[in-house]
Amino acid sequence: MNHPKKERTFVAIKPDGIQRSLIGEIVSRLERVGLKLVAIKMLVANSGQVEEHYSQLDEKIRKYLIKYMTSGPIIAMVWEGAHAVKITRKIVGCTEPLTSDVGTIRGDYVLDSYAMSDEDGRAVRNLIHASGSPEEAEKEISHWFKPEEVIDYRLVQEEILYDVNLDGILE
Repeated sequence: MNHPKKERTFVAIKPDGIQRSLIGEIVSRLERVGLKLVAIKMLVANSGQVEEHYSQLDEKIRKYLIKYMTSGPIIAMVWEGAHAVKITRKIVGCTEPLTSDVGTIRGDYVLDSYAMSDEDGRAVRNLIHASGSPEEAEKEISHWFKPEEVIDYRLVQEEILYDVNLDGILE
């Protein structure tokens, strides 16, 4: 088993996040907490990709998500770091923006709700997708990325984040 600092999660900035020019803000929030970006690409997803990604959801919701997620480009990313899945979910906020806490991406930048999306017959616009568990992340990463597209490398900040005794600071 890998060390917890090697946990990976899948994140996708959805079409509304791109249209609202929030790419930098979203990436910045994940970087600031200490997560490491190990894969990124922009693409226009096709309906098959989206349908497979959301295969566990109800057919009606999946239909709305397919229309939403294929309406424009998305940015698919893989982030790595200690507790990557839970930390990312905490930063992103609840799936429904209306109930997301202030200080989360969805709580700070979205005013949509399940009630509005149901009334309009569409998916809730919530800027971003983030894996819900390490197992889900593994499945989603392999769905959107080939193994060679996920890069192993070291960041200098990892010495501070993960050095057990902080004994590598002074010379």
